[in-house]
Amino acid sequence: MSHNSFGNLLKFTTWGESHGEAIGCVVDGFPANIPIDLKFIQSRLDLRKPGQSKFTTQRQEKDMVKILSGVFNGKSTGSPISFIIYNSDQRSKDYTNIKNKFRPGHADFTYYMKYKNYDYRGGGRSSARETAMRVAAGALSEILLNKIVKPKIKISSAVIQIGENKITNNKWNENFILKNPFFSPNKSIIETWEKSILYHRKKGSSLGAIIEVRVKNCPVGVGEPIYQKLDSELSKAIMSINAVKGIEFGSGFNLVELDGTNASDQMSSKGKKISFHSNHAGGILGGISSGQDIVFRYIVKPTSSVLSEKNTISKDLKNTKIRTVGRHDPCVGIRAVPVGIAMTNFVLADLILMCHSKLF
Repeated sequence: MSHNSFGNLLKFTTWGESHGEAIGCVVDGFPANIPIDLKFIQSRLDLRKPGQSKFTTQRQEKDMVKILSGVFNGKSTGSPISFIIYNSDQRSKDYTNIKNKFRPGHADFTYYMKYKNYDYRGGGRSSARETAMRVAAGALSEILLNKIVKPKIKISSAVIQIGENKITNNKWNENFILKNPFFSPNKSIIETWEKSILYHRKKGSSLGAIIEVRVKNCPVGVGEPIYQKLDSELSKAIMSINAVKGIEFGSGFNLVELDGTNASDQMSSKGKKISFHSNHAGGILGGISSGQDIVFRYIVKPTSSVLSEKNTISKDLKNTKIRTVGRHDPCVGIRAVPVGIAMTNFVLADLILMCHSKLF
């Protein structure tokens, strides 16, 4: 299995499986002499870890991360930085009865057809458990960004829709996002989401979610014109997250409702200060950051592992039924929020290092 790495100048490689002994990550290309705050990295992992509320999987993993290399006397050495998290709450027996069946919506079928061998215990390598290491790598890149970019880049992200229920006003309270189990920026939607998720969980089903990301203080000029465009690199990063099925920037698909006059972000200047009259492009023009807020949204499909019975096939291509037991997120999109932030941080750090000499 190839292509377990992400990035250009700054790169991380993840390893490990959902029900293996451990998961890990190696970050290469990280500059030397950057102070590394392990407590900060752990705080980012704590936002993603399972079992924190009745609205997420009840698998109990502390996700305590250790650094094995690349840091000495509290600072990066310039050599690869290795992270490891030991798994502690696997219940592999939950998958024994379905080990010869393909779970609809999962990678079981494609992994088996491609490799003729796959880890059926929680999906193995295809499990969202892998994203814990992305969060570690993203937190490391956030430390780097805070060191080299002034004013500091600020990334906020929130769930704006679960199932059919979406936030209908523009109130975005960043202080509230981390004070509720849904990463919601708006208090008024909480009760509706609670009832909806609990209803679908009780009937053995699940829900999808839409997540919005906002990036402030990104310098002008980040991103390369053709094959390392900022929006294409962000798209690659976000679309690589488990269960993500779509992404849009700025006004996204709603741009089809506008004409060419109104869809463009018109500009004006006063002295040396440049102003944009709108941000339909989401802060990226020609693949390069414009200095406006970078805004994008992505959709996470409903969790495929549900208690309801589904039709499927077995390894010997026989028609059969399947019901997935075990502990699964009724809305996996909730815990995708810190993963999206991590991947955004990593992309920005990578691309800013690529053009570092031009910007600072």
